[in-house]
Amino acid sequence: MEPDIKEEKIYPLGYEPETTPESTDPNVRNQLINFILKSGPAEVVDTDLFAVMAKRRSTRKFLDKPVETAKIDKIIAAADTAPTAGNYQGFEIFYVKSPEKKKQLIEACNNQPYVNAPVVLVFCKNPSRVKFDFPEYVLKKFAIQDATLAAGYSQLAAQALGLSSIWIGMFDEQKVMDVIGTDLVPSSVLCIGYPKQTKFPKPRRNLKDLVHVTW
Repeated sequence: MEPDIKEEKIYPLGYEPETTPESTDPNVRNQLINFILKSGPAEVVDTDLFAVMAKRRSTRKFLDKPVETAKIDKIIAAADTAPTAGNYQGFEIFYVKSPEKKKQLIEACNNQPYVNAPVVLVFCKNPSRVKFDFPEYVLKKFAIQDATLAAGYSQLAAQALGLSSIWIGMFDEQKVMDVIGTDLVPSSVLCIGYPKQTKFPKPRRNLKDLVHVTW
């Protein structure tokens, strides 16, 4: 009789989801991600997608309150559901937990102090994952789009979970790469936490300035 062999669960160093399936099948892709998205409770504040979009505001002042692991799990899992070119997922996420590295990121991000947030995710482009037979510049463009969409999905997930965020696009790419220890070029830095105060959405532009109909 053959002994039972337990599947080894492999997670990134320093990060393990709060809840995981009792058993894993290595042949089922995204099993863990799907489990996280469907699991609960995670105190989902708002399940109306359009309400989440309408209420989202950039936050520069966060409470000194840790974000629950279950919520971080869902924010990261949400990024993995974003559409990507050919479903190749040409991006990777760096979850910055080190207080010292967060301080270094402040300097790398044009001295924006709110980079030192409870949760800091750096979305990086990885065109090598995009396996199309296209010129390199096209693959890089796809990777930019992939990483941007993924960060946007995470941002909406954070809002739905009662959190707030700010998208950082002004940074020194090489300095950020040095801080997080990668040769992948960052696309954005997403800072997440509980807001010190809830803000009302700002008015947007007129529809005629937004939409242009082409016949």
